[in-house]
Amino acid sequence: MADIPAIEAEGLAKRFGATQALDGIDLSVPAGGILGLLGPNGAGKTTVVRILATLLRPDAGRARILGADVVTQPGEVRGHIGLTGQYAALDEYLTGRANLVMIGRLARLGRSQARQRADELLERFGLTSAAGRAVKTYSGGMRRRLDLAASLIGRPEVLFLDEPTTGLDPRSRSVMWAIIRELAGAGTTLLLTTQYLDEADQLADQIAVIDAGRVIAAGSPDALKARIGEDRLTLALAPGADLAAAAATVTAYAAGPVSTVPVSTVPAGPAGGGPQITAQVTGRDGITTDIVRSLDAAGVAVTSVTLDRPSLDDVFLTLTGSRARGGPAAADSAPAELIGGAA
Repeated sequence: MADIPAIEAEGLAKRFGATQALDGIDLSVPAGGILGLLGPNGAGKTTVVRILATLLRPDAGRARILGADVVTQPGEVRGHIGLTGQYAALDEYLTGRANLVMIGRLARLGRSQARQRADELLERFGLTSAAGRAVKTYSGGMRRRLDLAASLIGRPEVLFLDEPTTGLDPRSRSVMWAIIRELAGAGTTLLLTTQYLDEADQLADQIAVIDAGRVIAAGSPDALKARIGEDRLTLALAPGADLAAAAATVTAYAAGPVSTVPVSTVPAGPAGGGPQITAQVTGRDGITTDIVRSLDAAGVAVTSVTLDRPSLDDVFLTLTGSRARGGPAAADSAPAELIGGAA
């Protein structure tokens, strides 16, 4: 199965009444990869996840998980996957341990196996001390960790995470990021939907941006940023530096026009108010070091260097015309139609 994509979708389409939620989605994720699925509210992210997880039947197109078709082989698909939705799927009146044991039993583990697996996951997610408490007493971060633990009961090869850190405080988000990295490092294939662009930038090795039910851009985070524009380099020079010589040196590395700001218009500051140079440069590693060394060889002293790179927020805004935040949308909140009956 090494050559079979872990997640594959071709021409997925889904309509809810008058709303075309998906309009020909194509995706491919290799085994062990992390795909970040980005898009504005109502773009179809959750609908994609529900189809891949056998919770919705597509109107058209095909989807496969490790070669198994989500429509014709739903039972086999469910044996490969885990799912953490936007809201914790837990019984609030049961303890954390009881929730995991129950899910283990539903996953056809024996009683002792379910208990053993529950204890392993409680320890892994730092929940052992709270294992005997009712889930309704858990914080939001604890609930999300328990929900993720529940999705791992069956040791899935493919894991779907639908906005797993929404509403969490920074510390809890950091814990979840560490867990996600650990899962990826162990070989789990992940599809992550998120509206936190820094999250996708930090975790995903490939990103697909969807809007109005279509994939409008795909690639690595760096490749998508490069589509928006080159990096912007600003050099502050020492007072008295030869601005013309500096500009000539920087021009050899620039990917566009070089701008100079003479000393008379630069506000005084820690650098002494020397002249400045701004240039668009390619994002290759080590370019700032090369430029500073060349300036030094030309006798031009540099007091500070600033490199501003396009962010995924810039990418998202340019491609979709909106920022990546907001509440749930109707098209992505439609009732599930479980394929093949109950799991």
